[in-house]
Amino acid sequence: MPTPPFLLTTAQMRRLSPHFPLSHGIARVDDRRVLSGIIYVIRNGLQWRDAPAAYGPHKTLYNRFVRWSRMGVFDRIFAALSAEGGPPERLMIDSTHLKAHRTAASLLKRGLFPRCIGRTKGGLNSKLHAACDGQGRPVVLLLTEGQASDHRGAALMLQRLPPARELIGDRGYDSGRFRADLSARGIAPCIPSTRSRKQPIPHDAVLYRQRHRIEIMFGRLKDWRRIAMRYDRCAHTFFSAITLAATVIFWLGQ
Repeated sequence: MPTPPFLLTTAQMRRLSPHFPLSHGIARVDDRRVLSGIIYVIRNGLQWRDAPAAYGPHKTLYNRFVRWSRMGVFDRIFAALSAEGGPPERLMIDSTHLKAHRTAASLLKRGLFPRCIGRTKGGLNSKLHAACDGQGRPVVLLLTEGQASDHRGAALMLQRLPPARELIGDRGYDSGRFRADLSARGIAPCIPSTRSRKQPIPHDAVLYRQRHRIEIMFGRLKDWRRIAMRYDRCAHTFFSAITLAATVIFWLGQ
């Protein structure tokens, strides 16, 4: 079999393998080769059938990705690796829209689980909410419908935020409730006041300049083509692709 164009290193697999589910009965196909193939497909925006033959049957890649997505394996890997460094000193929060391809939007809304696809002026899309540390590495991720407000995303992520000294956010997060919730957790908000606020609340303008790091983080995630354009119909598979990309880019190392 030819050498695949991309392979996870042995050191990277040592960090990932403790979070893999146990194999029952017949031994699984080589985890390193299959997981590398999944990453290659997501990063390059390929259809599963177009995966290089060096990774093995494309059905194996697809089935492994879907099965582990349903089990929450990729979400747990991201959570575990992002927590290894301990609580960050600084947090940043923001959100971005991810356009939904027609293949993702064609599924009728059925069942208990939402698709996380909404409609905005830009068309059908999903919204990725994120909190990252002072170095611009994501620590909390959340997927919602495209029309969900920043306030709703912040409220849903609040209890999952790690302890920190301060949090930087743009005007979209300027609400009395969010500021009070942050202060109750000992986190100082660095958020500019909205223009409609009668009494503006001062913020550290020098510290606020660091917010570009989370914008860079979104840009790096969108370099992966299946993240920038949502092809996955089910929200759990698309979110697994996002957490897998975040893990490889920011937390896996070499």
